[in-house]
Amino acid sequence: MQKIIPHLWFNTEAKEAAQFYTSVFPGSKITHTSVLKNTPSGDCDIVGFTLWDHEFMAISAGPYFTFNPSVSFIVNVDPLFFGKAPDREKAAREKLDAMWDQLMDGGTALMPLNEYPFSKRFGWVKDKYGVSWQLMLTNPEGEQRPAIIPTLVFVNDNCGKAEEAINFYLSVFKNSKPGNLRLRPKGMEPDKEGTVLFGDFMLENSWFAAMDSAHDHKFNFNEAISFLVNCTDQTELDAYWDKLSAVPQSEQCGWCKDKYGLSWQISSAEMQEMMSKGSQAQIDRLVKTFMPMKKLDIAKLEAAYAEK
Repeated sequence: MQKIIPHLWFNTEAKEAAQFYTSVFPGSKITHTSVLKNTPSGDCDIVGFTLWDHEFMAISAGPYFTFNPSVSFIVNVDPLFFGKAPDREKAAREKLDAMWDQLMDGGTALMPLNEYPFSKRFGWVKDKYGVSWQLMLTNPEGEQRPAIIPTLVFVNDNCGKAEEAINFYLSVFKNSKPGNLRLRPKGMEPDKEGTVLFGDFMLENSWFAAMDSAHDHKFNFNEAISFLVNCTDQTELDAYWDKLSAVPQSEQCGWCKDKYGLSWQISSAEMQEMMSKGSQAQIDRLVKTFMPMKKLDIAKLEAAYAEK
């Protein structure tokens, strides 16, 4: 199981969106569905799915949060993924263009599909659900990265903090390492010299990216996209909670916000297993048990699941 999983909050469209995304990206499938009953949002669909072998989760839980580009997903279309094709770059371009066309159906181009200094073919699209994707034709001679990388944009009061945040996350998570870091030179106003043009880093064996932007953005991090951390036991859960939770009023049901406003769900691999494989009665007991909690208590959840 992937240790850190992007979690998407929809109004009612989680199942529909998961079906759409798994039709767009290769190596994709829906892995499980379940229903959380009698929550403050009513009955909520939960969907687990993989996109190009990267695990995601989604929930339909009401119109409370709106997706925005503060969290997007880089899609690295590397010609090396098409190793048996006679013209690998042509095959990669064709696949990228096909994905772009699907994501643009009802969507909006934030950066048009074109050639840029950093890629022969790149486009940034907000799809019909509001989720943002950066499709990039990757240089096969560069350092290898996975196909999908969650990307954090530090804007407004967070602008200029991307490098600090990268170092903070590297200090919090295990199995982590820094990757590339490119800082801005002079002459890129309104962005300041020395802020992060692009940086990537590994947390719990998953790659992430970050950048600063000083432009006038009308968005910031919110709960629409959070990151679910599958902990092995209560000790690990407590440690991540203590290091990440910085906004006490945001603590609920295992959710917390860090000092940059990014949302995390500090959960357990065992709970995710119970939620995906349990009977409806077992899931109902889990929901009833975790709803009043702030930080999750794994022993109480296990007891609720096992109750007869």
